[in-house]
Amino acid sequence: MVLLAAAVCTKAGKALVSRQFVEMTRTRVEGLLAAFPKLMNTGKQHTFVETESVRYVYQPLEKLYMVLVTTKNSNILEDLETLRLFSRVIPEYCRVLEESEISEHCFDLIFAFDEIVALGYRENVNLAQIRTFTEMDSHEEKVFRAVRETQEREAKAEMRRKAKELQQVRIGISGVCDLIQLKYFAVLFINAIKVNFCVCKYYVSLRGLQI
Repeated sequence: MVLLAAAVCTKAGKALVSRQFVEMTRTRVEGLLAAFPKLMNTGKQHTFVETESVRYVYQPLEKLYMVLVTTKNSNILEDLETLRLFSRVIPEYCRVLEESEISEHCFDLIFAFDEIVALGYRENVNLAQIRTFTEMDSHEEKVFRAVRETQEREAKAEMRRKAKELQQVRIGISGVCDLIQLKYFAVLFINAIKVNFCVCKYYVSLRGLQI
């Protein structure tokens, strides 16, 4: 079989989560899903409908549909088997089959869909294996996040340490500047005393006195 896309949609054809397995534009996928409800015959129990270009294999999920879009030359029996696996995956991640719940767990569903189909072809996996693989991916993601958070904390601590060192350098420079200013004023003061002493000595000498 060649599976083009898998989607969970409303009865009106609104896609809640969709995964394309071949090169397809978003507009193309949305158009196919929007056309899907119009092709179903009300009151008749079918599991697939066809157009000139594609086949829809679907299963009702209360108020929603699990829909596979395949090529017309795909094996219908394999399509139905794959559809059953997709339909069993959804309750594994969604407690209730409602729009809000599907949207909340859309990424979990996409990861699970990727375990079922690769490049349009069904993988040889069962529900337990899918759960294991997605949990492994989840664990790897948690490890990655933990490492990244540790690196971020270390970077922030290093920034604080550098800022503290810079502040200490500024304080040291400020202290040196204060000392230089103090020495400068001391020299000015001593020089002023010397000038005053010379002036007084000169004044006294004019009056014939000794000092």
